[in-house]
Amino acid sequence: MAVALILGWWLVAASRAQQLPRPSLSLHPSQGVSLGDNVTLRCHLPQLAAWVWLYREGRWSYAKYSDKKQDTTEFSFLSTSREHAGTYSCQYQLSESEDISVMSDPVELVLTDRSFPPPHISLHPEERVGTGTNVTICCWNKDYGAAFLLHKDGRSAPIQRLVPDDVGAVSFTLFGVTPADSGTYRCSYRPRNYSFLSSPLGDIVTLEVTPTAAPPGAELVSRGNLVGSGEGLRCCPHLWPRRLLCHRCPQPLDTER
Repeated sequence: MAVALILGWWLVAASRAQQLPRPSLSLHPSQGVSLGDNVTLRCHLPQLAAWVWLYREGRWSYAKYSDKKQDTTEFSFLSTSREHAGTYSCQYQLSESEDISVMSDPVELVLTDRSFPPPHISLHPEERVGTGTNVTICCWNKDYGAAFLLHKDGRSAPIQRLVPDDVGAVSFTLFGVTPADSGTYRCSYRPRNYSFLSSPLGDIVTLEVTPTAAPPGAELVSRGNLVGSGEGLRCCPHLWPRRLLCHRCPQPLDTER
């Protein structure tokens, strides 16, 4: 009997939670937060709430009593550390009925750790290109990178993400570029075993795309990028350890045979 009562109460509570508007969570600043910086997470409340909870990795971390006149509740971290990095969500409880909402959609707090060296980068073709050309941007760091991200200045979020090969390099391809793709690009990487830490941004490469069409055959030359066939443009760190270049790579010699 007691089990049935508890189950009935839980079902009623769950039904009420589904009827409450979902809160939303935002990060301030939303990008470029380094270890030691201050960061604020704001839980935006669609209704007046009595309590607001903040969860990290699905576990309750912080609670605040909310002023009924406010539609947001802030959780601030002063001098962030590695322990603050992770996925966050928030939840609220109504002041009148004590009903509890569902969780907000999660947000990721990624912290830049400047103890990791920035990645290297190269661009092919290196000079200005015509509209319709396929462009390859190579990024590499053979010691630390577990996943590489490509950033374009003026965009708040990375535009591509790739896992490196066994020599720590990736080739991002921009297919059929237009003048809108012109701009400055950089790479960063997520260090191994640290999903929510990031390296600093690396050096820049600048892509200039003219409105004129690419020369005949230019698209065919670069179409092999990222197909893994060995016949397209690839990154070759075994040949150029200091400056990675993109071109048709010979296979490295097997010195054990």
